[in-house]
Amino acid sequence: MSHDTDKLIRQLSLVAFLMAELRPLTARDIKGNVEGYQEMSDEAFARRFYSDRAELVGLGVPLDSQRDEHTGEELYTLRSERYFLPPLELDDDELAALQTCLYLLEGRFAYAEPLRLALQNLALGRSSEARDGAPTSTAVRVEVRDPDYTPELQGRLGKLEGAITKQRTVRFHYWSIARDEERERTINPYALLPENGTWYVIGEDLGDKQVKSFRVARIRSEIRFATRRERDFRIPAGFDIEEFRGRAEWQFGEMIGEARIALAPDTAWWAAREYKGDRNRVDGDVFVTEYAHLPLLARWILRQDGRAVPLDPPELRRLVVAGAKAAKQAHAGKPPEPAAELRRPWNDGGGERPTGPVAPERFGVLQSLLAYLLAACGDEKEAVIPAADLAQRFSIPPEALEEHLSLLNLVNFGGGCYAVYAELHGDEVHVDKELFGDTFRRPPRLTPLEARAIRLALEFVGPMIAAGAHSPLDRVRAKLEETFGAFALAQTPTPHVGEEEDLVAKLSRAIDEHRLVELEYLKPDSMEVETRTVEPYTIERRLPNWFVHTWDVDRDAARSYRLDRMRKAKVLRKAFKPREGFDPAELRETTKARIWYAPEVARWEVEKGAVPLVDGAAVGERSVGSAEWLVGEVLSFRGAAVVLEPPDLRAQVAARAAELEKELRAAAKTPAGSA
Repeated sequence: MSHDTDKLIRQLSLVAFLMAELRPLTARDIKGNVEGYQEMSDEAFARRFYSDRAELVGLGVPLDSQRDEHTGEELYTLRSERYFLPPLELDDDELAALQTCLYLLEGRFAYAEPLRLALQNLALGRSSEARDGAPTSTAVRVEVRDPDYTPELQGRLGKLEGAITKQRTVRFHYWSIARDEERERTINPYALLPENGTWYVIGEDLGDKQVKSFRVARIRSEIRFATRRERDFRIPAGFDIEEFRGRAEWQFGEMIGEARIALAPDTAWWAAREYKGDRNRVDGDVFVTEYAHLPLLARWILRQDGRAVPLDPPELRRLVVAGAKAAKQAHAGKPPEPAAELRRPWNDGGGERPTGPVAPERFGVLQSLLAYLLAACGDEKEAVIPAADLAQRFSIPPEALEEHLSLLNLVNFGGGCYAVYAELHGDEVHVDKELFGDTFRRPPRLTPLEARAIRLALEFVGPMIAAGAHSPLDRVRAKLEETFGAFALAQTPTPHVGEEEDLVAKLSRAIDEHRLVELEYLKPDSMEVETRTVEPYTIERRLPNWFVHTWDVDRDAARSYRLDRMRKAKVLRKAFKPREGFDPAELRETTKARIWYAPEVARWEVEKGAVPLVDGAAVGERSVGSAEWLVGEVLSFRGAAVVLEPPDLRAQVAARAAELEKELRAAAKTPAGSA
């Protein structure tokens, strides 16, 4: 047997032995009775037992120890009530909503396999309908898109998650986009964070001894362990991933000041919703925000296209006025003639080897598989299960199923007492429950990785889960977190509960019942909230935003709306008949623009899909449903983005830039302290 297989048998048998005995056990008891330890020397046993204990605790198995007050020996216990899932009051709607979570994220979520295993444990013992139910009715009309997710990215996430779990130092080449330089980094990875549709690894950069964020998509080489040790570091007790969340684009880095920005009255509510946290606040119609990078804050103000006016610091006011002027000048006269496209060097196939997504720990898979086999026996001594069913439920390759079953056959409670005997016969698995089998019949607690998978899934599609469960997201989450065991999850962000949850619930109900909805909506180019009456058809999670695709009754046209720009949604009593042949997700009446980006901003746009040019600039195409939104986006580049075509859009940007420059100059004459 391999080293890993031996270790798995030892660890599972250690758990079984401790749970079978109703008294504290010494190391000598364990060495003499647990499979895998008996033949070891005392020195080898001490080393292996210490390592196994630490690994089991890291997997969420609560091994306790205390000293015998008479002999001074260490005594070990594992109370079964701390090993198994506590009673969980999830109703069928809530369980179905969680299964919908997996349905929505399958194939586009790196943690799909540990999520599948967690849901298998949560559903164990339920009726077959509750356990295997189809996704909620709204889920089949929801699409999740993650533009940052690729097979290469999921492989990187898998490697980084493994390094975080094992607390191993890693090395990789990283492209710093701000400095446009690539160099090797050595970091102690603490956590993975999905933020605004992008994955970051948070960890200590050993080069300068600072905790930093690294965008996973900017890693330019294979991720390798820096040493051969089993563990390189411990995550600091005070580390909290929440401190790295919720930063606006101008807040990456050390804060150097606070800015005050006057907002149009119908914009203040949106800023208060969009920019929560300790770094931002809205006082009346004034947005107060800390900043690390003033030019990026100026860019955000210009993107608001007149709905935001800088008050102070004075440098911010100058940057914004100069930016509008630069955009006006860049669109005067003829458009620039782009240079030739840059030919990329031929890829010889080097670089990172493709790997799979985050895999659940093998120990956790075997725990759950054992519980499932025993539960299938019920009160009987044996059961027959289709092999394909097991392979699908636990994502075990069919050719590896027999090996998994053989491992479980070796799990013992000491003294030749085993838990189960399972054999593969053709397309069926025949299970015999052994003497101590019922000990493992209940589902085990979730491992830290499975708990992270659920938390991250709720971060991606939590409002959809709450809508399907007909329960507030915080209540569903609280119930789940009761099962996470005794370990802290400072490495995993707490799923946010916001206004989108209520909006998704209302829109989902309206979609199911074919009811009209009245929206209060703030368009990107508008100063005031507008009221729209729509027929809702589908909801889309296009990270980092939620969208609803509709037929706008007032405009008699297809329209899509971002939920973060909805102030309210009211489900009306009036029903509608779904339009035959109408595809609500298909963009209609789109505006396509060809845009040139100056070298100082080109690399950010190349990362989004623009074509690099030989002079360092780039050209990209944008296809959007609103020309007005595109105008604000181009203005935000402060002259570093120029519309090449169509001519009417180029003229529109030039005219709006001139108007905005006048408006901002007039506002700049207002005393800086007034709104």
